[in-house]
Amino acid sequence: MRVQFLRTSLQTKAATPFKLTSTRLALALAPAARSKQFFSPSTTSVVDTRNPFARQSHFHTQIRNMASATSFYDFKPLDKKGTPVPLSTYANKVVLIVNTASKCGFTPQFEGLEKIYKSINSTHPDQFVILGFPCNQFGSQDPGSDDQIQEFCQLNYGVSFPIMGKTEVNGDKANPLFEWLKEEKPGLLGMKRVKWNFEKWLVGKDGKVKQRWASTTKPESLEKTILEEIAKGEATKAEL
Repeated sequence: MRVQFLRTSLQTKAATPFKLTSTRLALALAPAARSKQFFSPSTTSVVDTRNPFARQSHFHTQIRNMASATSFYDFKPLDKKGTPVPLSTYANKVVLIVNTASKCGFTPQFEGLEKIYKSINSTHPDQFVILGFPCNQFGSQDPGSDDQIQEFCQLNYGVSFPIMGKTEVNGDKANPLFEWLKEEKPGLLGMKRVKWNFEKWLVGKDGKVKQRWASTTKPESLEKTILEEIAKGEATKAEL
């Protein structure tokens, strides 16, 4: 009798058509709504960062772009929201690139970086920018989220220059921009690998890498070199 009841129950359920109710539809779409998303640098399509295949595809797109890169302006790194930022936005500016961290012995360099950023822009407005790239590869010294890192920089050091999205600078998943920077300007004894937090690269108005400095180099000591590079760019523009 029990067997007959179960058989009848299963037959009844199998015969009942599935109805896509508004509740079921909402539940089906919920994961997509919760996913963090960003725009691919080469397209305007949205990529779901929770999808490992989507992340891998985005990374390979960046690598392909690097293969054809001839200057700093060919790259589109991600900002804190995961949106690609065309570095051509900074054309005709001298740019200082720094891989940063919020729990490092060199973290107080944020103060010096902010100081020269304001000083140079007060005398040469709109001709110089610093781009900070948070990285957690060295001693896990930048473990926070992008929002937490932004808040830390602003509250503790009053940072007003752009802090980009968290990234990697060495290894298989290194940001293609940093792979290019290392190729263009190797470090001491030809070493390309980034050794620690707060290494620095100076890019001229022509989009070429001019200088590279170690973590121990204080930002304040760079102001003269940066001003000289700005002057070179102004002289070139005057000749044209």
